Amino acid sequence: MPTLEEKLASALNAREKRQIRRRLSDPKSDEDLVDFHTNDYLSLSTSPDLRARFLNKLHSAPSVLGSGGSRLLVNGEAHHALEARLAKFFNAPTALLFNSGFDANVGFFSCIPQPGDAVVYDEYIHASVHDGFRSSRVKNGIFAFEHNSLNALGELLLLLLKEHPSLCSGEQSLFLAVESLYSMDGTLAPLTQMVEMIETLFPKGNGYVVVDEAHATGVYGPQGKGLVALLGLERRVLARLHTFGKALAGSGAVVLTNTLMRDYMLNYARSLIYTTSLGYANVISVDCSFDLLEDGTAKKLATRLLDLSTHFLDTLRTQLAIYSIPTHILSLPPHITTPPPDSPTLSPSLSHLPTPIIPILTSQPRPLSAYLRVKGMNARPITWPTVPKGKDRVRVCLHAGNTSEEVEGLALAMVQWAREQVRGNEKSESTTVQSKL
Repeated sequence: MPTLEEKLASALNAREKRQIRRRLSDPKSDEDLVDFHTNDYLSLSTSPDLRARFLNKLHSAPSVLGSGGSRLLVNGEAHHALEARLAKFFNAPTALLFNSGFDANVGFFSCIPQPGDAVVYDEYIHASVHDGFRSSRVKNGIFAFEHNSLNALGELLLLLLKEHPSLCSGEQSLFLAVESLYSMDGTLAPLTQMVEMIETLFPKGNGYVVVDEAHATGVYGPQGKGLVALLGLERRVLARLHTFGKALAGSGAVVLTNTLMRDYMLNYARSLIYTTSLGYANVISVDCSFDLLEDGTAKKLATRLLDLSTHFLDTLRTQLAIYSIPTHILSLPPHITTPPPDSPTLSPSLSHLPTPIIPILTSQPRPLSAYLRVKGMNARPITWPTVPKGKDRVRVCLHAGNTSEEVEGLALAMVQWAREQVRGNEKSESTTVQSKL
């Protein structure tokens, strides 16, 4: 029998052969590259204003280092005050801090759904939600539906209601888990229609919607409150998750829900109970980020960010059309191949709403990413198992701090790489034909 070391090495070697082995990048290798890969959508991590606010509050804060222990042992005044602020800001009954979005999803989904309940989720939902399912007491009632498909969701819900009378009677509950903005595809969930569907099919009130707003926080909605707030659905969803480590340049997450759910998680969410809570410095940092959301600074950055997204897509579409690039070499996914209106707005319908996440589909994501690095740009390849097989891509994340010239340069460099691939393929085919003659 192979040893443990041999088994582990064999698994890693298999990933190496398939070119899907993960590694940490060299921090110094990214220093001089234009950032098209981080989740720092508003570029707040380099904001002098945010830095100054943070240092000023640190200077006057009564507690700065550590947190003293788990939340149930030490309920710091800063933690309590931030939760109160977030509940008010997001128009929610209560708020509960977690150390990360991963911990929040695991904590919620591992304990809230009860035995006999059903959980329905979008097939592209975060891995952390899957881990929450696996730890829950819902063992045979977990079902996926096709990404963002209202038809698939409706058919699944009707089937579950037919097969499980307890859902019709209201004795058991159903939870719908979705993201507002999906991290790998840049797609927006049809939240209003989903909420209406749940309310219609579960008139007894035992259907619940849970929305992960991790990638929408700070970017969409009034003062960056997310898509749920943009659509006026705050009181029609059971829980919302907002993270601080992406557009807000902080650390941690919050679950917004009602008092009963909060109290239950305080008693049963292991990812909250059995870990040291966020340090005071982290809480102060997040508090400063919300200053910028409330004073309108973040709104200006978000507007610029979405304008850059539109500009990038316009440039790339034009270049792809001019040079007739084959779709298997370089293309945009179907949901963004149709040009948006001349003046896209943040309309409640979300029609053609730009996003900072743009997947560039290609059969050669690693060579394309390497080519861009040589050109001074950092956009990362994404392959299976992070995305489904056959949907490899280079994932572009835009930032308010990018310039128009930078996003134009990215589009032009991608098409230049694609043209070189086309010429290489044509030359190879010509050589093959000549050799046969």
